[in-house]
Amino acid sequence: MERLVPDELWELFQRVVPPAPTRPQGGGRRRHGDREVLAAIIFVATSGCTWQQLPSASFGPSGATAHRRFAEWTQARVWARLHRLVLDELGARGELDWTRCAIDSVNMRALKGELTGPNPVDRGKYGSKIHLITDRNGLPLSVGISGANTHDSQALVPLVRGIPPIRSRRRPGRLYGDKGYDYAHLRRWLSRRGIRHRIARKGVDSSTRLGRHRWVVERTVSWLAGCRRLHRRYERKASHFLAFTSIACTLICYRRLTK
Repeated sequence: MERLVPDELWELFQRVVPPAPTRPQGGGRRRHGDREVLAAIIFVATSGCTWQQLPSASFGPSGATAHRRFAEWTQARVWARLHRLVLDELGARGELDWTRCAIDSVNMRALKGELTGPNPVDRGKYGSKIHLITDRNGLPLSVGISGANTHDSQALVPLVRGIPPIRSRRRPGRLYGDKGYDYAHLRRWLSRRGIRHRIARKGVDSSTRLGRHRWVVERTVSWLAGCRRLHRRYERKASHFLAFTSIACTLICYRRLTK
């Protein structure tokens, strides 16, 4: 438990977790500790095992208990608040570089559930897409999900608006994107908000130089693969899949926080 949930991460989590509900009539079974359940959830996220395969002898709570607490915390938006809190600590220490941010997406195969769709680049097989914006160092600032048939350009505005207000700042200095975001209305929208943009132009920019500044977001996508629960989407609820994505982003930012 100490390896999966170090003391510093546990202190941050205590600031965002809601208090445990009480039984008006009293009695009932003893509630498992939040730190034990958090360690079990992180184990499921990083190992990719199912809730039924969770080794309760090592963590204490069963898979059903961990899943029930995971759904309860997801509904309370604990994971998004934890990600924002870790970003806030990074901003206070000057670890975030807003001068050059990048945006991209990655497709994940999905069996069924909300926000899924036929993937146009994978023979129409159903899947979901993870959209994210990273800073110059590759730290994820904003993340979202959609169906695999959603065009990347439709996610730019929600992602930029979804960047949480933290201590250092909230607005990227310059935003880099590939040709999927090459639309005049997106350029105008960014310019009105004082965000300079470097979006590759179709038929003008060479594909050989597109990754000169965007390689950091590609590296972050590979970091997300370290959360094996994201290799393929098994969650039917979109909120649960987004929760695992937020957990992966929080762990990436937390590793930078402890360096």
